[in-house]
Amino acid sequence: MENKITEQVRLLFKGADERDWEKCRSVFNKDVLLDYSSMTGNAATLLSSEQIIAAWAAFLPGFDRTHHELSKFNIENNGLLSTAHYFGKADHFLDAEVWTVEGTYDTKLVRTNNDNWLIVEHKFNLEKQSGNTSLPQLATQKLAKQ
Repeated sequence: MENKITEQVRLLFKGADERDWEKCRSVFNKDVLLDYSSMTGNAATLLSSEQIIAAWAAFLPGFDRTHHELSKFNIENNGLLSTAHYFGKADHFLDAEVWTVEGTYDTKLVRTNNDNWLIVEHKFNLEKQSGNTSLPQLATQKLAKQ
């Protein structure tokens, strides 16, 4: 069970790095409480999986590539709901520059009737950023020109 939960979380980030939105969609519940407040200052928001994927699809392709590394998984399970706590490092590349974001995640998953696990909450806890912190704006501008 812990392996399946870890695989689901890894699949989310693999899908994001590959810009394979079907992979991302396959691990999301219909609605997800998304919380990047530690990085953006915006409150956690309940969004549909389609809204999240649309936002990522409108942002991540502005980078030449991204690479997420996940480690130190700790899974807590109480039957139908599990919480995965783990460390994440995301490198975002644009031209010859990189923006790196590091922190922990708390991702809650619910078990479905067919023994699958779907993400219902996804919270990022920012620890630090390094590199060119202007790259998000540059990536957005790059996409706007296309």
